[in-house]
Amino acid sequence: MVLSKIGVFQRRSIKWLLVIMLGLLMFNHVYGQNLAIKAKVPKARIIFDTDMGPDYDDIGAIAVLHALASKGECEILATVASDGHPSIAPAIQLFNEYFKRSDLPVGIPGPDAPNFPSGNNWNDMMLDHFHQQSLKQRKYFKAVDVYREILAKEKDNSVTIVTVGFLSNISELLKSGPDQFSKLTGLALVLKKVKNWVAMAGAFPEGREFNIDRDAAASYYAINNFPKPILFSGFEIGDKILTGGMVAKQGSADNPIAWGYTYNLKTYLGKEEQNRQSWDQTAVLCAVRDPHKYFYVNGPGKFELDKEGNNSWNPDINANHYFLSHKFPYHKIADVLDKLMLTTPR
Repeated sequence: MVLSKIGVFQRRSIKWLLVIMLGLLMFNHVYGQNLAIKAKVPKARIIFDTDMGPDYDDIGAIAVLHALASKGECEILATVASDGHPSIAPAIQLFNEYFKRSDLPVGIPGPDAPNFPSGNNWNDMMLDHFHQQSLKQRKYFKAVDVYREILAKEKDNSVTIVTVGFLSNISELLKSGPDQFSKLTGLALVLKKVKNWVAMAGAFPEGREFNIDRDAAASYYAINNFPKPILFSGFEIGDKILTGGMVAKQGSADNPIAWGYTYNLKTYLGKEEQNRQSWDQTAVLCAVRDPHKYFYVNGPGKFELDKEGNNSWNPDINANHYFLSHKFPYHKIADVLDKLMLTTPR
């Protein structure tokens, strides 16, 4: 009896040992496949194009961008302004310096770009608070030159452009001719070097949105002539995702992201807010991470735009435009963004 029990025990032990070994083999196979898949996905290489005002969700957007770069998820190639107000580029430079990326190129738009100061003058107030008005004396590059120089140096089909402001720079880039940076026209350079464009722009299924209609002519040209895929995060996406209160409460005194939200939540609307809409942050998030993880991606189709800035959506299997729609409760995406906005320099 004892011997038979021992035999049964041994057989059961061998059985479970085989099960465990099989499980380990399956785990290693699946885990190894996952590692291989991850290894094949190159980190996003980003040119960030922002109006940095008049609203202040741009503050959150540049915070999210630097946070993702610090996590090793993207490489920031340049940060350019699409608003011609003289405090915009210095504000961008201040944020870059805070995140220890002071050597990033900062570009300024051409003379025909919109010039929209914020009603509460938050850009200048921030420069004053951090004793950085001297950044206004700094020489900044032309945005179109920044684009052309960066793109000329990058590998083919490798660059993601993120716009969270006016489309003036994109239009100027597409119209640009050969220069000291490249023998290619702007259109040819984009076709060769750009992977995709993610834009906080438009409203879906139709509407009229600030980033589009403030420079409607540039928007019309840029969207109708851009040769690579465009993903739109429309007004209705960020409008429902409220963030900023967390970094305002928990950020340190030397953090311009925290200062920006603290000041603007109190003063931007003339009455105090607890949080602010997150239009621009959603575009950055989806430029770096897989947008399907956070939203539905609709398309392909055609972003139809008239010359007055009104847009509509036309499904078209042969087109290369896409737009986001909500998949999860708004607070889930807000939690992701708020945590990224709390990231401090490394």
